[in-house]
Amino acid sequence: MEDRELLEKIRNPESRNFGFNQLVRNYQQRIYWHIRKMVIDHDDADDLVQEVFVKVWKNLDKFREDSQLYTWIYKIATNECLNFLRKKRNKFFFPIHDLESELTHKLESGIHLDGEEVQLKLQKALLKLPDKQRMVFNMKYFDDMKYEEISEITGTSVGSLKANYHHAVKKLEDYLTLN
Repeated sequence: MEDRELLEKIRNPESRNFGFNQLVRNYQQRIYWHIRKMVIDHDDADDLVQEVFVKVWKNLDKFREDSQLYTWIYKIATNECLNFLRKKRNKFFFPIHDLESELTHKLESGIHLDGEEVQLKLQKALLKLPDKQRMVFNMKYFDDMKYEEISEITGTSVGSLKANYHHAVKKLEDYLTLN
């Protein structure tokens, strides 16, 4: 179902629930993996996905359609993800390397990887990046998003995004070469 049809169903009181359920079905998996790449833990990712769709439900009437529906949902997911990581650091007073260690442990014990050493090495390297660089790298590299789309989602200029991506790639190359 196209976004325009979904929005029509959601805005009609008789088909609102059906439309929203369809919206969740259309976007849930992509949003889950976007979040999972950042928080690593399946349970945390599941909780955040639910929070994202609760926010979407509560704010659908505020969606102005000046962007794609997916972009708007992705922006909510990105903000929830970054807020979660920030709160987690603050709540436990983790220095950045301790949170990185916790996420690395979850990554190593997780079942979402097929066990390929190269994939695990890349994921560990990604955890060494600052959250913003990791988010930009994930969106550009794994999700194959254009800088303009990422800019719309993050509210960051294309130039800054290119710099973030370049720095992330350089740090990853350095880490992967040394390890």
